[in-house]
Amino acid sequence: MARVLVTGGSGKLGRAVLRDLVAHGYDVLNVDQQPLDDPICPSVRIDLTDFGQVAAAILGGIDEKGGRFDAVVHLAAIPAPGMIANAATFANNVPTSYNVFEACRLAGIKNVVFASSETVLGLPFNNPPPYAPVDEEYYPRPESAYSLGKLLDETMAAQFCRWNPELRMVGLRFSNVMYPEDYRQFPGFDADAKSRKWNLWGYIDARDGAQAVRRAIEAEFKGFEAFIIANADTVMSRPNASLLSEVFPDVPHRGVLGEHDTLLSIDKARRMLGYEPQYSWRNEISGGN
Repeated sequence: MARVLVTGGSGKLGRAVLRDLVAHGYDVLNVDQQPLDDPICPSVRIDLTDFGQVAAAILGGIDEKGGRFDAVVHLAAIPAPGMIANAATFANNVPTSYNVFEACRLAGIKNVVFASSETVLGLPFNNPPPYAPVDEEYYPRPESAYSLGKLLDETMAAQFCRWNPELRMVGLRFSNVMYPEDYRQFPGFDADAKSRKWNLWGYIDARDGAQAVRRAIEAEFKGFEAFIIANADTVMSRPNASLLSEVFPDVPHRGVLGEHDTLLSIDKARRMLGYEPQYSWRNEISGGN
């Protein structure tokens, strides 16, 4: 049974990740500043901005929670731009990631998965994307302190992997995380195409986000890779051609543009991780199509 330490498992995506890993036979420890509201797995409250506490957790130095970990999943962060002052978001998120990455290096852990963000693609797309669907081929375009921090996380990961060719670090650029109860609002999005243009009408079901984390843990390549993680469809009933012609008429299209296919390309995740979304809001909402 592989042992996995998860930071930020008490959060919206984190809870789904913990449940998925436990359901698939992993021995999981959650570390977070917030307690779990559901006893999914053992949990320890630590301050992730304190390197000593992070190192103690990852090196197995917590009473009754010790032992070597086979992988670390780093999800903890201020979860979005605009929640607190920009400098405070940056000062929390970037040092926290460094603490986790460095503690993994000291512990000899060669399997690290972390939450990057769709925001590095240029959200909220006040400047239109270079093409659609967007993918991982163009250099990130951070437009906020939060997104800049995520780009620095990815940059750090690439350099940690350069230092150690045996290391695998996977940055998952998660789209907007949703649970089934969130889908009630989706039918209303059609009234205004611009209301969700900020992420090209994308989303990620938390359960599919958890699947992506597990597949990243189980991947076999080495080095750093970033992957867009979204669901296979958009949040809209309106077809993509109509949405793009109204909101982004000058953005070129790449490849076949499916009627409702995600405009946050998940082709790389499908190819390299074996990721395939299992859920859709269309199956949860009566009358979805």
